[in-house]
Amino acid sequence: MTLLAHDRYCDEIAHQVALLRSVVTSGADLSGTVPTCPDWSLEDLVRHMGGALRWVEFIVRTRAEEEVPEERVPGLAGPGPRGDAAALDAWLAESGEQVVAALREAGPDTKVWSWAGILNSGFWARRMTHEITVHRADVTLAAGLPYEVASDVAADAIDEWLQIVEYVQRTAPHDAARELRGPGRSIHLHATDTGADLDAEWFIELTEAGVTWRRGHEKATVALRGPLTAVLLAFYRRLPLNAPELEVLGERELLEFWLERATFG
Repeated sequence: MTLLAHDRYCDEIAHQVALLRSVVTSGADLSGTVPTCPDWSLEDLVRHMGGALRWVEFIVRTRAEEEVPEERVPGLAGPGPRGDAAALDAWLAESGEQVVAALREAGPDTKVWSWAGILNSGFWARRMTHEITVHRADVTLAAGLPYEVASDVAADAIDEWLQIVEYVQRTAPHDAARELRGPGRSIHLHATDTGADLDAEWFIELTEAGVTWRRGHEKATVALRGPLTAVLLAFYRRLPLNAPELEVLGERELLEFWLERATFG
């Protein structure tokens, strides 16, 4: 497993912001509910995403050494009044420009606070890449528009989420994380539309000591197969396991068990 280059993350954040803006200006109903985030409207989710970009920009630009309260971040809440697609688009564009500029200026190794024990700006470049990649799926699918993502970004998003599960289980062992422990159970994720150079397969073991994982093809208790984007969306609970492009082989209950308990937020 190899991280993408810092500039690649910065480029991808800018790209994802542009794609998210295209949904905002597409004529989609900003007040409509997002099925994969049912407590939010489409506008709520866009404001959440733009606010997160501004929060990270502030952390990186100020070289914050501790968590920053949201009320300290200028413009985090977004424009008013609600329902103004042009104003929302302009605010989102500015949010993206600001965070990309801050991350490029800092480079990957500048020391800043983070919640995951990786205390550098590179953590935030990667985290924001995948935060917006997945939330763009929420917005895009809610608007009834097609969704695609570059294969290297999709694969890295799965890597990062597995690392987050490991971290949370190690540092915040609540009931759901403890239930993932146990011998003799494993999950195989297999992207069927990528070449060997990407190695878009994952073997996840649920052991007594905690979750471990590695890239590669190995026989498991249950396997999830399909195009990489579909596997990514299913793994993030954005696509149901019975979607026609997916195939589940083996003990489906284990995969459902994982998805219920490995979604920490």
